[in-house]
Amino acid sequence: MEPGWVVDEESGSATFPVLHAGMNPRLRHWREAATLLLAAGSGAPARPVRSPLGPFDYEMLLLQRSPRSGFLPSAHVFPGGLLEAADFSADWLGLLPALPRCGLGSVRPPSPGANRAPVFATDRAGLGSPLPGDVAFRICAIRETFEEAGILLLVSGPGPAPASDPGPARLLPQHHLPPGPELAEWRRRVQQDPACFLQLCRYLRCVPNIWALHEWGNWLTPVPRAGRGDRRYDTAFYLCCLEERPPHTSQDNQEVTGFQWSTPPEAIELFKSQEIWFAPPQFYELCRLCNFSSLHDLHRFGSDRALEGCERWMPVTLAASDGYIQLLPGDELYPKDPDYTGEKKLFLSTDKKVEELMKEDSKLHRVVIHNLNNLTVHVNIQPKYKHINPVKMDSNIVGSNADCNSRL
Repeated sequence: MEPGWVVDEESGSATFPVLHAGMNPRLRHWREAATLLLAAGSGAPARPVRSPLGPFDYEMLLLQRSPRSGFLPSAHVFPGGLLEAADFSADWLGLLPALPRCGLGSVRPPSPGANRAPVFATDRAGLGSPLPGDVAFRICAIRETFEEAGILLLVSGPGPAPASDPGPARLLPQHHLPPGPELAEWRRRVQQDPACFLQLCRYLRCVPNIWALHEWGNWLTPVPRAGRGDRRYDTAFYLCCLEERPPHTSQDNQEVTGFQWSTPPEAIELFKSQEIWFAPPQFYELCRLCNFSSLHDLHRFGSDRALEGCERWMPVTLAASDGYIQLLPGDELYPKDPDYTGEKKLFLSTDKKVEELMKEDSKLHRVVIHNLNNLTVHVNIQPKYKHINPVKMDSNIVGSNADCNSRL
C-alpha cells in the first residue's frame, strides 16, 4: 500500500484521506494515472523488420517492470504512473504561458450520443485546482518518463506558442542539461518527492513540453475476477513523437529493470516469440501504431485527431470454455451498463468455445486471449473520435479481418 493511503473497512477499497486540489476524492475503486506512447525517429533509414509490414522509421520506448511489482510484474509497458498532487500545483502557473489552458488546443465538444472520457472531462477547477486537468495529466506523464527512463521532455522558457512547431518535438540540447551525476541526483529527488520536478524545471529555466503530448486514449483497468485484489487505474494515454531518439535512456532499477526501443511490429514479434510480455492494452495500441510506418505520418495523425477527444475503454472479460475474450465498447456482447466499480460482482462466462462466439457475433471489438503470448484483436466497427482501428496481428496472420479494420 502506498504511503498515505488507508483502507475503507466497509468496502475494503483504498482511499486517500486528504483532499488535494485537482485530485478526484470520489474515486474509491481506482486511481488516476497517465502514460506516454513515446515514438522517436531512429536516426537512420527505415530498416526492415521481422514482419510483412515493411520498414518503419521510428521506434517506441518500452520499459520492463520489476518482477517485484504489485501490478503487471515483469511486463513491458509504456512509461507512466500515478497522478500526484504536485502535478496540480498552482506554482506551475508561474512557469507555463499565461494563456487559456496554458496554450493547449481545445478539444471539440463530443457529437450527440458520445461522451468524453471522465478522466479528461472532470471539472478540476471544481475540485480546487487552478491548473486544467489536461495540463496536470501531461505533467504527470512527462514527470514519470523522467523518473522511469531518465528522459526529460522539456522546452526552454514559458514554452512555444500553440502549433508553432508542426513537426515532431525536439529534446533540449545536451549542453542545456546538468552533468550526468547531477541529473541523476535530480532524478532520485523527483522519485522521492514529485514536487521536486517543478524545482528542477525552475532550476533549468524550462517547462514540461505539454504541447508535444497529444491525447490518444483512455483505458480503465478491468474489474478483477472473484477473489483477486488487483489494483485498478484510470489511465490517460498520450502520444509524443520525437524527432530523434534521446541520447541517454536508463532504467531506474526500482520500478523499471530494463528498457528497449522497438518498432511496433518488432515489439509484437518479440511478444509472439515470448521474449517479452505486455498486457492487452499495450498489445492493442501497438497494433494500432502499426498503421503508421512514418514518424511524420503518425505525428500528423495524432496531433490532428487529438482535438476530437476520446472515450473511456474498460475491457469486460468473458470466460469461454477454451480461452478468454476482453470485450470493448461497441462489441455486440459488451454490457449496456458496465459494472465499472465491481460492486455488482457480475462475471461473464459461457460453455461455448471462442471460435463459436466469433462466428455467432457480427459486431466485433474485442481482444481474444488464447494464452499469455497469443492475443488477437478483432474489430469490424467504425472507430469513434476519428481514431483508427488496429491492424490485425496474431500468431499467424498480419492483415485486416473486416471492412473497418485498418489496411496498410
